[in-house]
Amino acid sequence: MRGMGNMQGMMKKMQKMQKEMEQAQNDLNATAFTGKASDDAVVVTFTGDKQMTDISIKPEAIDPDDPDMLQDLIIMAVNNAMNEIDTKTQATMGKYSKGMNIPGM
Repeated sequence: MRGMGNMQGMMKKMQKMQKEMEQAQNDLNATAFTGKASDDAVVVTFTGDKQMTDISIKPEAIDPDDPDMLQDLIIMAVNNAMNEIDTKTQATMGKYSKGMNIPGM
């Protein structure tokens, strides 16, 4: 029954890794990510779980004759924040899935 010790050791390592992953994900979710558009005309803040917590729009970005510009600035800022979240998430969580072929990670 020598293999049982190895199996228990592997299970303990997996449980430890799972706790570390959960903590890393919680830390990411608590992190504020900022996305900006053109000269900070629009600035958005998201949590790591992609919930918007703030948006700031400079008055000069609001042109009643050109609402498309404001829409474009908001899209640019949101996409910038999403890219920041994705990059940080991959850098943080990717270490747990190296060498594994896990869909979605």
